[in-house]
Amino acid sequence: MSKARQELRKYLADWGAARIEDAALIVLSELLTNAVRHAHGTHGRVIETRFVRLPAGGLRLEVHDASPALPVLRAPEPCADGGRGLPLVAALAERWGVAARNGPGKRVWAELRVP
Repeated sequence: MSKARQELRKYLADWGAARIEDAALIVLSELLTNAVRHAHGTHGRVIETRFVRLPAGGLRLEVHDASPALPVLRAPEPCADGGRGLPLVAALAERWGVAARNGPGKRVWAELRVP
């Protein structure tokens, strides 16, 4: 995960969008954590990241994995150790979602506005 975060920091700095770095790093970390936790077993652990500039000045973060299991946004239990990743993504991102990819698995994405 640290390599993906380093790549995102460089991407944002080169683009001149470092002002969204904190939010973007949290979103990326949560998407990657979900992929590592839930894209396992017979589906393998192949995880890819992609950063895309949007025409309207936003950033789209994508995490591709080989699992067909879809993420589910739920309210976390107050004392639970986990379950806060997608609520964080939903709070920080303009929007987020899941799309099929070519081949097995899915692409989970989140879009952030660059002010």
